[in-house]
Amino acid sequence: MSVFRTGLLVLTAPLPLLSLRIERVLTSAAQVVEDTLYVHLHPGLTLTGPTSLKPVSVPATHEVCNLITDLYTSAADICSHLDVRVLLTNVKSKSVNQHSFISVQNLSHPPEVVLTDCRATDLNRSNPEKQNLERYAASYYSCKPSLVSVLLSSETEISDEKMTSDNSHFQDFIETYSDVVAGGTFDRLHNAHKVFLSVSCLLAERSLLIGVSDGELLKNKVLKELIQPYAQRVEKLREFLVDIKPSLHYHIVPLLDPYGPSITDPDLKCIVVSKETQRGGDAVNRKRLENGLTQLKIHALDLIQDSHRSAVQEEEKISSSSLRSRLLGTLLAPPQVKTTLPSRPYVIGLTGGSGSGKSSVANRLRGLGAYVIDCDKLGHETYKPGRPAYQKVITEFGTDIINEDRSINRSALGKKVFGNEEQLKRLSDIVWPEIAQLAKQQIASAAAEGKSVCVMDAAVLLEAGWMDMVHEVWVVIIPENEAVVRIMKRDGVTEENARKRLASQMTNAQRVNLANVVLSTLWEAEFTQKQVEKAWHHLQKRITKTENI
Repeated sequence: MSVFRTGLLVLTAPLPLLSLRIERVLTSAAQVVEDTLYVHLHPGLTLTGPTSLKPVSVPATHEVCNLITDLYTSAADICSHLDVRVLLTNVKSKSVNQHSFISVQNLSHPPEVVLTDCRATDLNRSNPEKQNLERYAASYYSCKPSLVSVLLSSETEISDEKMTSDNSHFQDFIETYSDVVAGGTFDRLHNAHKVFLSVSCLLAERSLLIGVSDGELLKNKVLKELIQPYAQRVEKLREFLVDIKPSLHYHIVPLLDPYGPSITDPDLKCIVVSKETQRGGDAVNRKRLENGLTQLKIHALDLIQDSHRSAVQEEEKISSSSLRSRLLGTLLAPPQVKTTLPSRPYVIGLTGGSGSGKSSVANRLRGLGAYVIDCDKLGHETYKPGRPAYQKVITEFGTDIINEDRSINRSALGKKVFGNEEQLKRLSDIVWPEIAQLAKQQIASAAAEGKSVCVMDAAVLLEAGWMDMVHEVWVVIIPENEAVVRIMKRDGVTEENARKRLASQMTNAQRVNLANVVLSTLWEAEFTQKQVEKAWHHLQKRITKTENI
């Protein structure tokens, strides 16, 4: 069967039956669509004649909210690679009477294929039912001109008694409000976010105010360096919201404190939170009372369990922090093609700040077969008598840095340059070029030994501009506070000195912005090993693919 990038899934089963069909239908749809799948609810739709092709309004009941939650939860379990978006244009609250579709609704990713769970006996391309399905879809949504249709198989049955009893519960409308507020980080928009946002949209009659966490609110987030930039998160968020319910007015603002405009906007009537953050909703109401405003109705949603949880570091719920942890060891940015470098050995530039655990990662890579170049040791080599840098350093910084055995006292030299950018640059301009030359010699030695992968373990890889010597940059990160603890324990220095050392280096965020692969040694050794093995496995596949081009 052909695979399409985008699709529209029209679900026609009665609502009680649909809840039993979701998994089967989504499994079938995922075999046809590979990127974005829109879902349109039209229970009872038949495709046998033109009179049946008018859209219907689906009541915004608690059961419909549960159904939408089930759709996203099942999608997270079955087809997590798909960007599923349940369209709410025709889902109406009790107080809204206008027609669902005043005009054709534009979608950010126009569907190339329309699918349905409605069965037909004749599956030929000229089948009138398929033609009606295509006409139905194109009448209400912006679809590709070459739209094709697919009738999915769905054999799940349900008893008439079950149908009748369940159907009666679909008349319990949710309470709606003119203006609703919600907030969150919304990093790497996932299906739990989509449930949260969809329910927020259903609760709102006129406008939805959304605060997107940024600044200090991100400070203590797990793997905060991997959080998408604010502008990117807002762009994805707005695209999703406008797709699912374009009739609402959306106000998306940066959230720089726990409250934002929720405690100052007099028009707000309801705040949407998760059961986990319900206390935050209570705090908002206390602040509103202090400000002379009416309290908001708090609508709390259950958390969605993550069926893909595979490590103790991940949360039991679907969360952005778990998704970020799964990015460790994967290719975050494709490497630039460097025609000046030979394809073998494939050189990895491994870097990270003090205390990051970079050397432990290098040792793990050595255990997997990599040839490791320790640039810190090469740095020691450059200070030895007879090396080109030796006399240059003495001339530049004085004879008082010489030991009795004529070697350079690196501690004395360090005191002269630490905290002095000009002095440090003068030293770096002498030493770094020679370290680079020694590293190139070792890369040549690795090639002579037939090594396929060479790891250049270099704390100053990025600062020294050695990226042109490597095919990829791998960065090891840990939170600053953890790095401070490690430095103090390892080097016997004070917290103040440890923080000064880190402050003199590039930040994690700066390194990650230049990284192809990111790793973290924050957790136990077994998890670090899994990350390294994952990164190594993906690397081998990239190398093989490159060599076959």
